[in-house]
Amino acid sequence: MRKIRAYRRWQRQSKSALFSRLAFIGFISFIGLILFTAGLFAFYAKDLPRPDKIVRREGFATKIYDRDGELLYDVFADQRRTPVGLDQIPDHLKNATIAIEDKNFYKHGGFDPLGMFRAIYNIIVHRRLQGGSTLTQQLVKNVLLTPQRTIPRKIKEFILAVQIENRYSKDEILQMYLNESPYGGTAWGVQAAAETYFDKPVSELNLIESAILAGLPQRPSTYSPFGDDPKAYIGRTATVLRRMREDGYITLEQEKEAVKQIEEVEFATEGLSFKAPHFVMYVKKQLEERYGQRVVEQGGLRVTTTLDYSIQEEAQKAVTEEIAKVESLHITNGAAIVLDVKTGEVLAMVGSKNYNDPDYDGKVNVTLSLRQPGSAIKPVTYATALKKGYTASTLLMDTQTVFPGGQGLPDYKPVNYDGKF
Repeated sequence: MRKIRAYRRWQRQSKSALFSRLAFIGFISFIGLILFTAGLFAFYAKDLPRPDKIVRREGFATKIYDRDGELLYDVFADQRRTPVGLDQIPDHLKNATIAIEDKNFYKHGGFDPLGMFRAIYNIIVHRRLQGGSTLTQQLVKNVLLTPQRTIPRKIKEFILAVQIENRYSKDEILQMYLNESPYGGTAWGVQAAAETYFDKPVSELNLIESAILAGLPQRPSTYSPFGDDPKAYIGRTATVLRRMREDGYITLEQEKEAVKQIEEVEFATEGLSFKAPHFVMYVKKQLEERYGQRVVEQGGLRVTTTLDYSIQEEAQKAVTEEIAKVESLHITNGAAIVLDVKTGEVLAMVGSKNYNDPDYDGKVNVTLSLRQPGSAIKPVTYATALKKGYTASTLLMDTQTVFPGGQGLPDYKPVNYDGKF
């Protein structure tokens, strides 16, 4: 019996010692993991951009308007963006974005632990870096970091996301995200996207239009209605609507009704709004000469001009109709300019029949081009001759004539129409 009790005592002591050793090893490993993680974060944090740089102060499109506020053109470098406040963005668009991109946006502190685990799993198992990004992390990627898909960049993204969550409110982060996300082509931010796809301000978007835009940032080139597959947005939009219904933002009836109408949505004509093109380019050149190209393309200027777009439309119509009357005479181009004679303001400027027609150099602004005066010069010549005493009976010798050019200037040798001298 003594041996049995001694053996049991030895077993208990062995188990206790083993547990103590394992606990000690676990504690040391835990401390080591914390120190390693802290060191890793400190290593990557030292070269990070400041979190306050997430607030963009430049890079916004300059907008050119007519005298009554009609938008004529956006001037931008490679990204067209116009910032708007969260109060100008409809709830449907905010809710759709959260539902499809980050359903726990208002609950997490900048990162989703499960999402991060999925991202790490994809790196280790599938050798690809994807998934796990919250709206805050996507904002960091869009503004502060490169889109490079590497583990170091993912760590930097995580650190910055936490810092930004500690600095800004959720609504501020959502507003920045909606103003900074890519929506296809040159459209960045929801205002530029609304203008590009629907030719309206973002504040006027309905449920379906909001769902379409919310589905774009994940793969803008794939889901864009102007992309290679113009129907790809249909399935994506249906997914967005389903997520909105699952998260309680819309009812089942609203979802069903919206899905039925997806294919009936009317999109704007592909391409940017470009009204009074010759006038706009004339104004743009003046702005660049005065402020520089960088300010014009990224400064977010709001330029109100003298042009009256209603008069511009009438002038364009008149040029088109008058050219049609003389087409049989091989006249294919024309121009017109309307000025306020009291102020000199340009009310309309039509530089050619069609700005986009290369057959007759449509982009050339004929109203500003140097032209041969033709017979219009004769009154000036006659007036000068009469002033010098010439009369209708004065004879001029048809001989080669040379007029001295004066000091430092070449002589002037006029050439006759027949080219003999």
